[in-house]
Amino acid sequence: QYQADAAFPLSDHADFPDLVEFVRRVAPRQVYTLHGFAADFAGHLRTLGFPARALSQTEQLELMLGASPTPVPTGRGTANLRNAPAVLAGGSEDLAPTFRAFASTCATIGTERAKSEKVKQLAAFLAGVDPGVLEQVTSWLTDAGPSGAAGQSLAVGWAILRGAICEVAGVSEAVFRNCYLKHSDTGETAAELLRDHAPVADQSLSLEEVASLFEALATARGPTQKQPLLARALTRCGPVEARFLVKILTGNLRIGLKQGLVEDALALAFHTDAGAVRAAHQVVGHLGDVALLARSGRLAEAGLIPFRPVNVMLASPEPDAAALWKRVAEWSPGDAPASAWIEDKYDGIRCQLHKVGNRVALYSRDLKDITTTFTEVAEAAASMTADAVLDGELVAMEGGRVLPFADLQRRLGRRQRDLFLESDIPVRFIAFDLLWYDGRSRFGIPLGQRRAELAALKLPAMISLATGGMIRDVAEIDAAFDAARARGNEGLMIKDPASAYLPGRRGLAWFKLKRALATLDCVVVAAEYGHGRRKAVLSDYTFAVRDERSGGLRTIGKAYSGLTDVEIARLTEHFLARVVRKRGRVLEVTPDLVLEIAFDAIQESDRHDSGLALRFPRIARIRDDKTAANIDTLATARRLAGLD
Repeated sequence: QYQADAAFPLSDHADFPDLVEFVRRVAPRQVYTLHGFAADFAGHLRTLGFPARALSQTEQLELMLGASPTPVPTGRGTANLRNAPAVLAGGSEDLAPTFRAFASTCATIGTERAKSEKVKQLAAFLAGVDPGVLEQVTSWLTDAGPSGAAGQSLAVGWAILRGAICEVAGVSEAVFRNCYLKHSDTGETAAELLRDHAPVADQSLSLEEVASLFEALATARGPTQKQPLLARALTRCGPVEARFLVKILTGNLRIGLKQGLVEDALALAFHTDAGAVRAAHQVVGHLGDVALLARSGRLAEAGLIPFRPVNVMLASPEPDAAALWKRVAEWSPGDAPASAWIEDKYDGIRCQLHKVGNRVALYSRDLKDITTTFTEVAEAAASMTADAVLDGELVAMEGGRVLPFADLQRRLGRRQRDLFLESDIPVRFIAFDLLWYDGRSRFGIPLGQRRAELAALKLPAMISLATGGMIRDVAEIDAAFDAARARGNEGLMIKDPASAYLPGRRGLAWFKLKRALATLDCVVVAAEYGHGRRKAVLSDYTFAVRDERSGGLRTIGKAYSGLTDVEIARLTEHFLARVVRKRGRVLEVTPDLVLEIAFDAIQESDRHDSGLALRFPRIARIRDDKTAANIDTLATARRLAGLD
C-alpha cells in the first residue's frame, strides 16, 4: 500500500538510546514518528542524519490497511515513498530544538563510545540552537553547572533537589533514598522515580524556558522559593528530560563528553577550525562565549573579559635543582648566559582576582566564584585604583607566617561570611601575574614585563606580591628552595622571563620544584562502586593503617586514582569475593590487600577514626609482596604529619 519493504512499530516503552540505536542499525530510507513525542523524536533523528517526519494524531488513526493514501511532496528521503500518508507535522522540521531534544542528544551521546560520533551528534544539535540561548546551552555541557546572568550560583542543593523530585513523583524521602543508593546519582534517581511514579508529561520545556528557570533559581531566596520553581519544571519533564535537568543542576552530566569534544563539536557545527575554537577558549575561558563567536565567525576577536575567569597557566614538575637548570639552559639563545625568574610556591589555592570599578570577584582554579568565601579579600581589592585581573594564590597567613593548608581548608566551601573564621584564619592574596590591565589583555606580553607592571600597581595590605627574583646558576636554585621552605612554603616556581601567558597549558615555560612526596603502605577495608563509566566496577577504596597500641586498623583516607582499568577489574573480582558487609554501594571487605598510597600532606581530621586524613591521596601501586601484617602504623603517619 505504501511502497515500503516493511513496516514495524518501535515501542516508546524502550529506553530512548535503544530506540535510536535500533533506527541506526536498520538504516531506513525514511522514518515516520507517531504518538506524543513525535515531532521531537523526528527532529532528533534528523540531527543524526536520518530522514524523519512526524505524523499528526489524525493521520496516526487513519494509517490502516485499505486507506486511500494522499500523495506527499517528494524530497530528501521520500523518493521511494511517493504515496506515503500526507499532512506531516506542520513546520516541525524548522522549529528550534527543545529541551527534550537536548536531553535526547545527551542520552544518545552517553551510549556512544566513538568520540567522533559523539562530536557529530552534538554538532548537529548545536547547529540548530537559537543564538539567543546558545551561550547558556553550551555552558550546560561543561559540567560546571549553570549560573545566573551575573554569574551568581543557583544554590540548589541536595535538599531542594530531593524535595522537588519527591513532590513531583509523589514518593517519600525513604523511597528516594533507597533509589539513590542504587544509582549514587541524583539525575538517574529522578529519571527512575518519575518514570515509575509520575504521570506522563503532556508538555515539553523549551530551551528558553530552561534558561529562564535557571535565572529564576539564581535570584530566588531559599528553599521555599526555589523548590516550587524546580518542581513546576519537573512536572513538564519526561524521565529523560528530568534526568538531564537534574544533572545540569548538579554540574555532572556523566556522558563522556570532555571539554575537547565540545570544542570539536562547535567547530563542526559552525564550519570553523577546531584549533581556532581551542585558542579562543583558552583566552575567553567560557565555552558559551566561544560558541557565540564561532557561530558569528568572530573567533579572531576572542580576548579576556573581566569576570569571565580563564583556565590558569600550569607548571610542569621537575625532581631537583639540576634538572631545573637544564630546562633553564634550553631557554637561553646561543651563548647567552642562562637566567630565570624564580618565586616561592605557596601552599594555598589558585585564585584569579578580577577588579573593575567597584566590582571585585574571586575565582578558584576550577573557575567557580568564591568571592563570598573570602569577602575580606574582595573588600580590600576594591580599594585598588587600577582595574586589573590578577593571577595568584590565596593562603592562610598570620603575621607574615604562612599557616598550614589544613587551616585554610576550614574556610573552603563556605558560601556566607564567617567573621569568627576570618579572625581565626586570616587569609592573603599573593599575586604573581597580571592577565588584564588598563582595558587590555596581557597574555602575549613577556612575563618579565607583566611582572614589572604588576609590581608597579598600588596593592592594598591584604594583597602582596609573590617573593621572587632572578637566578643565574644551579646553586641559587638550591639556596632559594631552602629559603622558601624556611618561610613555610611548598617549594619553588621557576619561569622563563620571555614566556607569554598560556591559559590552561602545562608546557615548558613554567616549572615547579616541591618536596619529595612520602608514601604509606595501607590495607583496603572498604571498596565502593565508581561513577560514570566506572559505575559497574569497584574503583574507590577506603584504606587504613595499623594502630600499634591496640593492633586494630584505623582508616586514614580514600583514593580512586592511579590504577589502570585492568588493575581495577582485577581488584573488583578480588573484593567481590571478600565482602563482609554491604552498605548501599559501599562494600566492607576482608582487609588482605595492600596499596602504596602517595599524598601531598597529612593533617588532623575527624573524618576518619585515625584522627588523620591524607591530602590528595592517590594509589602508587598494588603491593602484592606485602600482607596486612606489614602495613605502616598510625605512629608513622603521625610522625610524617609532624605531630609526634
